[in-house]
Amino acid sequence: MNKTKIICTLGPSCYSETILKNMISNGLSVARFNFSHADYDVSKKIISIIRTINQELNKYVALMLDTKGPEIRTHNFDGNVLINKDSLVRISSKEVLGNSKIFSVTYSNFYNELHIGDFINIDDGYLSLQVIEKDDLTKELITKAQNTHLVKSRRGVNVPGVKLNIPFLSEKDKKDILFAIEQNYDYIAASFVRNAQDIQDIKDLLESNKCDNLKIIAKIENQEGIDHIDEILDISDGIMVARGDLGIEIDGTLVPLYQSEIIDKCLQKGKLVIVATQMLESMQKNPRPTKAEISDVFNAVREGTSATMLSGESASGNYPLESVRYMYNINKSAEKFLDYDVFLNYYEPKIWREKFLLGAIELASIINAKAILVNNFSDACIISKFHSAFPILAVVANLKEASWLSLYFGVIPVLNFDELNAKMIDYQIEANQLIEVNVSQILIK
Repeated sequence: MNKTKIICTLGPSCYSETILKNMISNGLSVARFNFSHADYDVSKKIISIIRTINQELNKYVALMLDTKGPEIRTHNFDGNVLINKDSLVRISSKEVLGNSKIFSVTYSNFYNELHIGDFINIDDGYLSLQVIEKDDLTKELITKAQNTHLVKSRRGVNVPGVKLNIPFLSEKDKKDILFAIEQNYDYIAASFVRNAQDIQDIKDLLESNKCDNLKIIAKIENQEGIDHIDEILDISDGIMVARGDLGIEIDGTLVPLYQSEIIDKCLQKGKLVIVATQMLESMQKNPRPTKAEISDVFNAVREGTSATMLSGESASGNYPLESVRYMYNINKSAEKFLDYDVFLNYYEPKIWREKFLLGAIELASIINAKAILVNNFSDACIISKFHSAFPILAVVANLKEASWLSLYFGVIPVLNFDELNAKMIDYQIEANQLIEVNVSQILIK
């Protein structure tokens, strides 16, 4: 089995039950619903399909709701619009149907917060505009296109280096989080997190709705998030390195450095970490990834990520199943070269139970065990923190705990001992190859 988990963004390319079932069989561990685009009725239908497949396959695919967050997007264009280099384009905060001369954005205070000389990146930075004038009469920005690009409706808008005063939780985000509570999602991926207070705002909303079973992953997508990474880590359950917007908001050449540093910090604090965006981007159109993409996924695993993620590859690409298979195989190859002794030293045990479980890992290494067996959720989480070489067979109390563990490095969740025996057969683990951890003792089977 692979220890590194795979998150797949769901979309039209994989809505069929057959494709979803094959993706889950080939390594999909967490299903991500991107609520910048998702629809409630469609999401309910897909959730039902996933839960049916989980029962059929004895899987515990977790559900992750990705919030829209304090992002800015263009409104609709009149079809696909070509904007040519050096052309002048007006940007309005009042909604208009966009064309090559003018379009609008979703943030009402956009005009007031930008200045002459600021750059505006559209559609993941594929179109760059520079503000050259502000029209006080119409409250429109006059920009000059820095390159030529074909723009579509509802594209993302980034303004590098500009701190915008957008409320973190929009009314849409609040409504979407309530939907996550209602539908019993397992994780919230919070977009464009800037500081600890942003995460606290979500926690307050959950608490006010008597919800204590949603884990929060903070998406780092801007300089503010990087600057406050330590306080964000302390209050969240994990981090997603969302490299798409991050690479537009900051100097893109520094993204690999920040990715590595964030993974290190997560390992040191025993938190989940996900590397995301454009990992196998070319597979939206091609049946196999480029060598550069293979290297990207491989290196993320070697750095110690808990999970790798597919975005457009699985949601809207031509090869969603093939993308999962390739990612699974790349992760598998990379795990053969992990220096587990180094990872054991990242997280320093802070309580007696953590020291005890670290001892179980060390003993497993000495006797050449094949896996570690635990009988509760907490122990599985702790052992996973150490990013060890040993699969963790975790017999847990309920479906929610099993679903959470689907994102944890190295953990194979089960709900009962009949299922445990089946998993041991699947993974070719004999009883005498197990170390079993009980409340106060370690048993060599």
